[in-house]
Amino acid sequence: MLALIKSFGLKGLDGFPVQAEIDMHSGMPTYDIVGLADTAVKESKERVRSAMKNSGFRYPVAAVVINLAPADVKKEGSLYDLPIAIGLLAASKQIPYESLKKAVVLGELSLNGEVRKVNGLLPMLISAVQQGETTFVIPKENANEAVFIEGAEIYAVETLSQAVEFLTNQTEFKPLAIRSWKNDLQSNHSDNDFKYIKGQFAAKRAMEIAAAGGHNIIMIGPPGAGKTMLARAVPSIMPNLTFEEALEVAKIHSVSGQLDGFIYERPFRTPHHSATTVALTGGGNKARPGEISLAHNGVLFLDELPEYSRQTLETLRQPLEDGVITVSRNAVSVTYPADFMLVASMNPCPCGNYGSANAECRCTASQIHRYLHKLSGPLLDRIDIHIEVDNVTYDQLQIDEFAESSSAIRERVNKARDIQLARLGSKGRRCNAQMTSADIKKYCKLDKESVRLLEDSFERLNLTARAYNRILKVARTIADLDNSADITVKHIAESLQFRMLDRKYRV
Repeated sequence: MLALIKSFGLKGLDGFPVQAEIDMHSGMPTYDIVGLADTAVKESKERVRSAMKNSGFRYPVAAVVINLAPADVKKEGSLYDLPIAIGLLAASKQIPYESLKKAVVLGELSLNGEVRKVNGLLPMLISAVQQGETTFVIPKENANEAVFIEGAEIYAVETLSQAVEFLTNQTEFKPLAIRSWKNDLQSNHSDNDFKYIKGQFAAKRAMEIAAAGGHNIIMIGPPGAGKTMLARAVPSIMPNLTFEEALEVAKIHSVSGQLDGFIYERPFRTPHHSATTVALTGGGNKARPGEISLAHNGVLFLDELPEYSRQTLETLRQPLEDGVITVSRNAVSVTYPADFMLVASMNPCPCGNYGSANAECRCTASQIHRYLHKLSGPLLDRIDIHIEVDNVTYDQLQIDEFAESSSAIRERVNKARDIQLARLGSKGRRCNAQMTSADIKKYCKLDKESVRLLEDSFERLNLTARAYNRILKVARTIADLDNSADITVKHIAESLQFRMLDRKYRV
């Protein structure tokens, strides 16, 4: 007998329909899986056999052929265990095939018949709903990431027996209750509030501008000046996460197996400087997303930037420009979103004190030159804001009053982002950092005084065309924070102050 069970597969962040076709006939007992199945799929034989027996069912003694259609698309993972088991039970007439509910079935089986969690469930469900599927059977462990899918009846099961009882109408199951999504504004980062950071007013202002416009930022300063503390406080002033942005983030984390419930806050990723290129950009045998994709719509913090390998850092150039990363391997090529805000920190020299007002540098000119030039010009050109962070004084540390809180800063950031969304939203862009050349020409018009200042700075600092555009983008953000429709000379002047590496260190 032939049984057909619907399931889904995953390629990158997109799901595609898979039909498990189970054919059983008399003959020498065999078990063959066709349809470009990987090792994990082929190993389902032993998991399914034990799960069926330990759930009180009979494993068929027959010639079994399983085809996962379409046959020309690679199938990966253990998520086909449950649909294969259901198909075997139907093909061996242990359950009535004709009366089976027409549902998409996904899940891994343990040897005792439990249904285990699978990675990438959220993007598969989203794709399935978009393609007209309405009923799903999933592992109960995946329920937290499925309760926000509207337009579907999703049933979470714990065991193979429960799945059979539901699909054969033996037990009345209630679908997961769909939860309304809301932005949790009070849930985050109370220990990393800007009000706890003493002094560093210029750095805080730069962070506010970076968060408001989605601009990349690098901090240069001696050890202990507060660079890491500033970076860790950035999420507390980032703009509210929209539902569409949260869904994008949740899909990536689901594929990587790091999703536990829905996403309410923007990601903040801090890979160690020993991270490999693959860990940062993504890859491996299954072309999984890396740190830059996991930081999508959030912050990627690279502490002590020159300590990362130059090869690893150079791979950031294309995603910083395009907002996506294409991971290509022998049999697969996947494009993941990677639109993140880069926050980086570095010392100005090996000892860390070059340029400091409070400490003496012990490094030679050649040591400073080698250290600073670990970072390439093209990479630094893609960082909009360069800010110097010096040590705070003793008097600043002794001030008892709190500085301005993150909630107050975040309110201004949200207002600036609303202005940008109204300006760019119809074009699919959310912030000034995403502006194209056409957008810059349209929205960054300058008066004569601003043009003269920018022209003089362009020649004096030997700026590139890319740096010129980024200065205009930052100036547009400063104007938005001022609620100014026009970019004035003071906005250009402040934006130029954030080219520290061009003005002082000449990297």
